[in-house]
Amino acid sequence: MMRTERLILRQWNDEDLSPFAEMCRDKEVMEFFPKRLTKEESYSMGRNIKSLIAERGWGFWAVEVPGESHFIGFVGLHTPNDSMPFSPCVEIGWRLAKAYWGRGYATEAANEALRYAFTQLGLEEVVSFTTVNNLRSQAVMEKIGMSYASNFEHPDLEPSDPLCEHVLYKISKEHWEKHS
Repeated sequence: MMRTERLILRQWNDEDLSPFAEMCRDKEVMEFFPKRLTKEESYSMGRNIKSLIAERGWGFWAVEVPGESHFIGFVGLHTPNDSMPFSPCVEIGWRLAKAYWGRGYATEAANEALRYAFTQLGLEEVVSFTTVNNLRSQAVMEKIGMSYASNFEHPDLEPSDPLCEHVLYKISKEHWEKHS
C-alpha cells in the first residue's frame, strides 16, 4: 500500500469489482477504448489485475480517497503485450470513475506510481500511450513529466478503427530525478 497526500494506492479486494464494473460500463469513461465492458469482463479484468499485483508486487493499484470513497478506479504500472512496437517496456496507466475526474487524482497517483517505478523497481524508463484524441490522458502524461515520443498504430486494432492511431509518451529515470 502507498499513500499520497489525498489517496491510497493498494491491492484490489472483492468489494472493488462492482464499482469497477460500473465504471467500465460508463460511456464517457470508456470513450477511448474499443468497447464498454460487461460485468463479467470487468470482474475478470479486476481479478487479473489483483493476481498480477499478488504475483509481482506491483501493477494497476486500486485507488481510494480516504473518508470519501473506497474505490475510484486504478492507477499504476503494467507490462503491455509484446506486440506493441516499443516492447518490452513498463507502462503507466489510469482509469478513474467520471465523478473523480478533474480533481488531480490521476496526476497525484501517477506521480506516486512513477516514484515506485524508478526507486523500487529500478526502471530506466516508463511509457504511456493512448489514442490521439484522448487529450485528458495526454494532459496527465505531460503533468507527470512525460514527453511525446511518437505516433503509432495500435497492433490490436484494425487500421480503419478510429481508435487505432495512438500517441506514445515516455519519461526516463534521469528526467524524473531532475524534475521530481
